[in-house]
Amino acid sequence: MNIGIIGLGDMGKMYAKIWASNPSLKVYGCDLPNRFDELTQELSPLGIKVVEDGISISRLCDLILYAVEAENIDAVVAKFGPSTKFGAIVAGQTSVKTSEINAFEKYLPKDANIVTTHSLHGPAISPIGQTMIVIKHRGDDAAYQQALAVFELIGSTIFEVATFDDHDKMMADIQAITHVGFESIGTTWMRQGVFPWEDSGCKSGLDHVKILMTLRIYSYKFHVYSGLAMMNPHARNDVKLYAKSESDLFSMMIMEDEKRFRKTIYEARDFVFKNHSQPLMLDDSIMNEFALNQDRGHKPNSHLSLLSMVETWHRLGVNPYENKLVQTPPFKLRVGMAEYLFLDEDRLNESIETALFDKSVRGEDLAFHTSVHEWSNIVSNGDMIGYKNHFETTKSFLSSRLDEGRILSTKLIEKLNR
Repeated sequence: MNIGIIGLGDMGKMYAKIWASNPSLKVYGCDLPNRFDELTQELSPLGIKVVEDGISISRLCDLILYAVEAENIDAVVAKFGPSTKFGAIVAGQTSVKTSEINAFEKYLPKDANIVTTHSLHGPAISPIGQTMIVIKHRGDDAAYQQALAVFELIGSTIFEVATFDDHDKMMADIQAITHVGFESIGTTWMRQGVFPWEDSGCKSGLDHVKILMTLRIYSYKFHVYSGLAMMNPHARNDVKLYAKSESDLFSMMIMEDEKRFRKTIYEARDFVFKNHSQPLMLDDSIMNEFALNQDRGHKPNSHLSLLSMVETWHRLGVNPYENKLVQTPPFKLRVGMAEYLFLDEDRLNESIETALFDKSVRGEDLAFHTSVHEWSNIVSNGDMIGYKNHFETTKSFLSSRLDEGRILSTKLIEKLNR
């Protein structure tokens, strides 16, 4: 079987290398013309044939995977899709399926089978045991089973989703607000000029994980997140709701409206965690093991980002445990952090008391409040250039520890997956 990959970035190369190790598959790939020599030198020894463009792949291959950014999918499929081999299976790897399926429907021949996919992890994470979504959009059962057999070779857990819109709704609920939450934390540090791994206030286990996951988000390229936030038809509403939840909580905090604040937090806790019966995902020993900041101790924190996250799940009517099979690593850790805070009565009460009455953290909470609404406005306006500039500016501020943060967060994720 001939497998073709259009787009040999980090994820495309990961797929290519795994499939090329199977003797029953012949793997072809292409990328931008200026990368042809570099990719040929890297991948040819592995048995991967690098060709000059996607037309060759479309004509040759029985299964074609478009591993390109969501914002580029329409232009790339328009260029190469019409050359698709008769009866071939076509898939995409974008995080936004609405734009991907629209492009496939518009430019692919009517005889093409569309069985698309989405791996819920980055290229730094081993795909073994991670979740891969597969969606049968168009075609016969034989083609679908053939596609499943090829995707299963990646070693991930296959999760079949009925429609592309179901996928996009889940990804908005799981990924979009998780990413914006961590992006806002990073921008808060930048605005304050504070490196959290040097800050004596960042001592707790939750602070350590917060630092690692924020660095992890910013260690990747901006388009990993921008396409999902801007192009997913459900994401803008979710991000807007996250900003509203945070704003309402912050307003209660500065008014010291304890009765309403507690009622809001407890109702969110009871909704999200009402059926929780498993051991907590995180504990102090695990969180401290992977700390960038070696300063130990305890300093009260409002954890406004986590309070806002759980309140947003409540407003969305989303139980994060119902989407357990489609959790991304950052989302899984976000849930673990929320568990750790909300399921310990003393810890949650300290967070509430700090949020309402501890003026020493009010400046940081104000900076976070501002950052959330900066990101929300960018997403609401569909400002792709603004998104890139905001992301890259924060990334530059955090740059000295991004690689270390990604490495340590990967080790933490791998430990939790054992």
